[in-house]
Amino acid sequence: MGNKIKIIAFYLPQFHPIPENDKWWGKGFTEWTNVGKAKPLFRGHYQPRVPADLGYYDLRIPEVRESQANMAKSFGINGFCYWHYWFGNGKRLLERPFNEVLQSGKPDFPFCLAWANQSWQGISHGIPNKKVLIEQLYPGKDDYINHFNSLLSAFKDSRYIRINDKPVFVIYKPLDIPKIQEFILLWNNLALQNGLKGIFFIAQHQSRQIFNNAPENETLEYLINNGFEAVNFVRTSDLGEKRGIFLRAIHKFSREILGKPMIFSYKEASEYFSQSIDFSMNAIPSIVPGWDHTPRSGKYGVVFSKTTPELFKQHVEKIFLSVIGKPSPQRLILLKSGMNGPKVIIWNLI
Repeated sequence: MGNKIKIIAFYLPQFHPIPENDKWWGKGFTEWTNVGKAKPLFRGHYQPRVPADLGYYDLRIPEVRESQANMAKSFGINGFCYWHYWFGNGKRLLERPFNEVLQSGKPDFPFCLAWANQSWQGISHGIPNKKVLIEQLYPGKDDYINHFNSLLSAFKDSRYIRINDKPVFVIYKPLDIPKIQEFILLWNNLALQNGLKGIFFIAQHQSRQIFNNAPENETLEYLINNGFEAVNFVRTSDLGEKRGIFLRAIHKFSREILGKPMIFSYKEASEYFSQSIDFSMNAIPSIVPGWDHTPRSGKYGVVFSKTTPELFKQHVEKIFLSVIGKPSPQRLILLKSGMNGPKVIIWNLI
């Protein structure tokens, strides 16, 4: 992967219509529908965020995907990590953009995949109740084999991002997969049978609560012992999880009475984005330029406010410091979400 730090940006393929979204949300729905209808919910709330450069693009258009890659290169991004949706029994969603990238050979830009193994329900998907739109299932060995085979051509693609010559595969909710060790062993064996050197599995750590509030070093050790080769720490929820009873009551009052989301300053939140464990060889830190979930979830969302290029630069410098001393293959950072301005700072720092 070269000698310098590599930054891989997560890529959401939700920006094109699919029949399921037409059924659930209305004809022609894409994530742009949420972006366009967003409203400011408090003083100084930067909404709606009208897209610059590429406008309200459609990911079915090859020229759009090419422009995205060119823009990413110009800002120092080294590849895309496409969110991949496999719900079990062969059911996939939002696969068209990546399939066309794979089949066409364009753009000529590095990529890997992240399995978003999660049911679509609740506030995180814009649903104000517990209704399940589509359930994530784990039918067993035959389905795992079919899943692997469906991705084999991607794993063998020359553009696919590798660490130690193994294709990188991120799993969003590692604890949700039954008998995860067996799953990883199966895929590694299938990889070896198909001429690969294995799969470089990365577990994502999005929340301490998901891991029973265990210290990060214990969670890292647990996941490595269960077959993962690295853990990506995100920490966008760390500050919210540390709220006391009084602050929780204030946030509830603000939401229900004043209609405001949960608001944290970016300066305060970013103090949690970098931790000492990021220096570990098996830890992959995240860059978080900003966060605002209100376009999907309204007053039930979380917002990091008062984001500035200066604060973002401080955050990026800390993240870079945690990986610069690692061997070349492990100098990897994942970019959680983006804003138009701060990407230039990434480019200047590399």
